[in-house]
Amino acid sequence: MSNDRGPGALLPGDLVVARNRKWDGTAHWVVPGRYLGEDIHGWWIFQGAGEFCSRPGAAFYTASDAVLLVPRAGEFVATFYDDSYPGDFRIYVDLATAHAWRPIKPGVTEFHMIDMDLDVIRSTKHGVFVDDEDEFEQHRLAMGYPEETVDAMRAECAALFEAVDTMDAPFDVMGSNNPSAEWFRKGRA
Repeated sequence: MSNDRGPGALLPGDLVVARNRKWDGTAHWVVPGRYLGEDIHGWWIFQGAGEFCSRPGAAFYTASDAVLLVPRAGEFVATFYDDSYPGDFRIYVDLATAHAWRPIKPGVTEFHMIDMDLDVIRSTKHGVFVDDEDEFEQHRLAMGYPEETVDAMRAECAALFEAVDTMDAPFDVMGSNNPSAEWFRKGRA
């Protein structure tokens, strides 16, 4: 198992299965994708339309392409959507900790993280907002989040809200410096 922040020896096109868990170890989302490469922001994974995603109690086939950014630094992952997405999200940032890459066999790697409930979302209809603050509070108590983790997640959430709201890189989805647009092109090639 790799404890490094980076994925190691992944090659473009390799399968990456994102396995999300909650703080108490219970399973959350499982989302497959294909590794695209890396840039100054982190590692990019293409999640194509028609992929099967699941979590306990829910499953669906994706309606459009998306790209996932696993950042070099920060306690989050960010999913980017373009105009092909039938919903109104353009950026969905999951606050997440304990990033870990686990090679399974050549060409297949799992990316693990602990989903910390809070989400920063850019919506075409509702602007930028923080979602699931109520869930964060419920889980903070029920799962016993340490206070230093609570403080760190709240601070990270505030910083991410500001970055998404002001479209700081890599969240500039509307300008000419939109890094996710290039990764969409690579994923669809």
